[in-house]
Amino acid sequence: MLEYLVAHLPGSLEVNMVIRLLIAAFLGGIIGLERGSGDRPAGLRTHILVCAGSTLIMLVSLYGFDGFDSLPLEYPRNRDSARIAAQVVSGIGFLGAGTIMHEGITVKGLTTAASLWIVSAIGLTVGAGLYLLSVMATIITLITLVTFHTWEKRFALNGHTDRLYLRVTALNRPDVITLITSYFAANLIKINNLNVRNNNMKKQVVLECYLTVDKNLSVHKLMNDLRKIEGIVYLENIS
Repeated sequence: MLEYLVAHLPGSLEVNMVIRLLIAAFLGGIIGLERGSGDRPAGLRTHILVCAGSTLIMLVSLYGFDGFDSLPLEYPRNRDSARIAAQVVSGIGFLGAGTIMHEGITVKGLTTAASLWIVSAIGLTVGAGLYLLSVMATIITLITLVTFHTWEKRFALNGHTDRLYLRVTALNRPDVITLITSYFAANLIKINNLNVRNNNMKKQVVLECYLTVDKNLSVHKLMNDLRKIEGIVYLENIS
């Protein structure tokens, strides 16, 4: 229905292209609003620019030749309309990589990078004039980001264990790491990953601990017990 209305609007083909750009900006903006509401690295403006930019590249691929605005429209021979548009698929990887942040032992931004990738695909779809397909892709993306996020958390809560990320700053003493790991072992806390960094200027070590703990364990008590260990300067829960 949307394809029929746009195709039969009065005016030149360039007006049709402008309409496609506006539709792409709208669809990308909807997904960007969801990402921006969670204080993600790529929000409303980024998603609008990616979606509209992909549409523009697709339009150039389809109509970037002399005489595109003449009727009847005759495409040049030996023309590959997918050649320029294909570069979006590989090029969006650089932008997506920029939204992925590695903070110690945690990795954030993978979902936002994936949303940028699907938004670029939606932009190409709108540029090709496949309006129904692009709207459905936007709906599926929103359902995945909003609804499945809730389900994912709900399924995670059904287990008996939970993940905990701690950043421990302590004096650089020979026994400090042993005291910390001994406490974890005594309380049946599994160490999945332990990253140690030296701060020679302050004579301190920073331990980034990725732990698996029982859901019934009090994190508040855990933090208080660790603070009592001699040599610990600062303790932070970065979960």
